[in-house]
Amino acid sequence: MESILDFTQEFDVDKLDATVRTFYTGVGEEQKKAQTVLTQFQNHPDAWLKVDAILDKSKFTHTKFIALQILEKLIQQKWKILPPEQQAGIRSFIVNIIVATSDNEQSLRKEKTYLNKLNLILVQILKQEWPHNWPQFIPEIVSTGRSNVTICENNMAILKLLSEEIFDYSAEQMTQLKTKNLKTQMCHEFSKIFELCNEVLEKAHQPSLIKATLETLLKFLNWIPLGYIFETNIIENLRNRFMESAEYRNVTLKCLSEIGALNVSHEYDDKFIALFNMVVAALESMVPVSADFATIYKNSSNEEQEFIQNLALFFTGFLSTHLKIMESQQNSQPLLKAHYYLLRISQVEEREVFKVCLEYWTKLVAELYEEIQNLPVLEMPLLSITGVSSPPSTLANIPLRKHMYSDILTNLRVIMIDRMVKPEEVLVVENDEGEIVREFMKDCDTITLYKSMRECLVYLTHLDVQDSEIIMSNKLTKQIDGSEWSWNNLNKLCWAIGSISGAMNEDTEKRFLVTVIKELLSLCEQKRGKDNKAVVASNIMYIVGQYPRFLKAHWKFLKTVVNKLFEFMHETHEGVQDMACDTFIKIAQKCRRQFISQQQGETTPFIDEIISGIETITKDLSPQQVTFFFFFFFKKKGKKKKMQ
Repeated sequence: MESILDFTQEFDVDKLDATVRTFYTGVGEEQKKAQTVLTQFQNHPDAWLKVDAILDKSKFTHTKFIALQILEKLIQQKWKILPPEQQAGIRSFIVNIIVATSDNEQSLRKEKTYLNKLNLILVQILKQEWPHNWPQFIPEIVSTGRSNVTICENNMAILKLLSEEIFDYSAEQMTQLKTKNLKTQMCHEFSKIFELCNEVLEKAHQPSLIKATLETLLKFLNWIPLGYIFETNIIENLRNRFMESAEYRNVTLKCLSEIGALNVSHEYDDKFIALFNMVVAALESMVPVSADFATIYKNSSNEEQEFIQNLALFFTGFLSTHLKIMESQQNSQPLLKAHYYLLRISQVEEREVFKVCLEYWTKLVAELYEEIQNLPVLEMPLLSITGVSSPPSTLANIPLRKHMYSDILTNLRVIMIDRMVKPEEVLVVENDEGEIVREFMKDCDTITLYKSMRECLVYLTHLDVQDSEIIMSNKLTKQIDGSEWSWNNLNKLCWAIGSISGAMNEDTEKRFLVTVIKELLSLCEQKRGKDNKAVVASNIMYIVGQYPRFLKAHWKFLKTVVNKLFEFMHETHEGVQDMACDTFIKIAQKCRRQFISQQQGETTPFIDEIISGIETITKDLSPQQVTFFFFFFFKKKGKKKKMQ
């Protein structure tokens, strides 16, 4: 093994192969010795001089990769100090190997990983040499691309890597001046690259070449001059030739998403409208707007699922940037159909897809709400200065954007309720075995998602309180009559009800909340089984804890709620007692004045009643819960003396 470290003798590639094989397949001391020798070889200052022989003669792939690592290190650290003739020799050597490896289909596929590494080495050289010392690189790569289909495919991969290095990763690897010069040169010579890409997309029939070209084009779209996008036939080619092909539709949709998300001057508004309408029309021919995307996604292949994800990214990216443009066109059908598609996609049981949709929905409803808030006061005499929406009749005759989306917003309210995630305050959960248990670990992602969904649902409630109330009331009725009863359905509904606290005016909130709590208390009495009762109880506790404004204004209801919490403190089901204590403390802190003041019709402050019955209230609590109860409640009330 050690003989490969003697650089005064003729280099034996076979011995290097044997050492590398020992490292990868050997065991014990033999393997450790091989590792030591290889490390010394790679760190030798003259090791790079052996790279050409290794790549030419080695029969073991791992050996070739070690040689390429040595060469990559040389290019990154010592390229500038190499004599020009050695730089030119290395450059020419790498180019010749790449061409030789990619000039036929069998080699291109078999040596794909090796070729990718060679491409990366070439890009590292380009960052050092192009354009000053290698001005003909772009014409050369375009010319060789036209000479051979498989070489063209690999050349597309090189151009893609070069674009990524210059436009995506350059901040960490190159000086600002160097990056600027490379970007300028790339844009200056892009016409030659674009001609090659367009030729492939118009004429080629080799699937792998077309796909490589589309993936390369995808990397160009966020930096190339806009004329190449909007003043050529590239969009039509993407739409007409590839959009509806299962083989290309994912990368095509990614390309269209990049274009659609461009935020440019209004001179291209017509182009964006045409692009959007084309995509919607193509989509209609592929998947009807009424399709059940949730079921399709669940039963689809990875590629089909990726298509739905890409569709969400296209619609949300495009509409986030160009919604006002689309609203201004006379035919609103493509825009509305796109939103219906987005509603269907929002029902997909994949959290990351839902997050993409949710971000757009929140942006939309916030804009619609802001439009109402910015109306002149004379037009909205009944609009509350607190931001609570006025009755629908007040706004019906005013031309508002929200009217266009009224049916979409109704559907969105239903989806937000059906997809609602668990708030942080809820401790009683259903585990994977279908058992009701106490939650001990907090899921930060779920907490963040709940806050985002709450924001969206609050805006939706502001936009139409009556519609929100009707939807929630109807869903609650179906829980009571059993037609849609399930733990999951009840939980999501109650979490949604709790999330919109403060979004209704006080009279509406009073009527709605009294009904909800009465129905839930009735449901708690109606259901049999500890698990059922625990689920209903946890939802009652969550909702009442979310509405301190209502509780402060309605003493008798507040007292009834607190007494119900005391009942739940005797419930031994896992998690119920903890949640009852948490909710009681939360209410006590928010409504402290109501506890310590003597209310109308009462003979003593409520705090005194609690203290006199403290032993009964806490008798079934654990020592930790009792301590929590005393410390956080009585300390806040300053009642230490009474407690003693």
